[in-house]
Amino acid sequence: MNLTDLFARCLSYAPQLLDGALTTLLLSGVAVVCGFFAGILIHVLSTQGSRPVVLATRAYISLFRGTPVLAQLLVLYYVPSALGLGLPGTVVAVIGLSLNTAAYQSQILRAGFQSIAPGQIEAALTFNLTRRQRLWHIEIPQVVALTLPALISEMIDIVKASAVISVIAVTDLMRVGQQLSSSSYRPLEVYTLTALFYLIITSLLSLAGYCVERRLMRRRGALS
Repeated sequence: MNLTDLFARCLSYAPQLLDGALTTLLLSGVAVVCGFFAGILIHVLSTQGSRPVVLATRAYISLFRGTPVLAQLLVLYYVPSALGLGLPGTVVAVIGLSLNTAAYQSQILRAGFQSIAPGQIEAALTFNLTRRQRLWHIEIPQVVALTLPALISEMIDIVKASAVISVIAVTDLMRVGQQLSSSSYRPLEVYTLTALFYLIITSLLSLAGYCVERRLMRRRGALS
């Protein structure tokens, strides 16, 4: 094998794979952010809602945690189409990934909410803060700090799970890899490089999460 030719081919694949990687990052990022807010809503409903609402949140969490992401995406893609309400693949991808990660993030956030000292809530009630004010100004900042490693891990999982959105015609990183493999007839090279791109993305996310976590720890240390 000529290493020079191999390197040249990899360079020729890189621009298209980079475009696919950016699409993967964008869709995954939007899904994680939407899932975060949905996860907070699920937690609030599961702790303060009526019994039917609580049961509905539990069913939702069980459904999306107990079924494959691929199956969820295919249902979301083909059911609306069968009803004459076809949605673009990118929209289905964001909705599907958001619904999936919301179920997981709700459980991560639940552990964070349970870690908040009851005295802080009592102090907030003393100052007549509303439920929304307590949630956004007292609880959520602490919950994010407490659960940041798990949230970063969930984002990495969503990036990896997003590889299946290629089946609904979204030109993400995996879809680009499939196209390059078909056109170049060199699947080993292409998929190895594709996997390397995924590794770079997840490693950068891990590094960013570590840096943010260290910064938060230093800030808490300075305040204590």
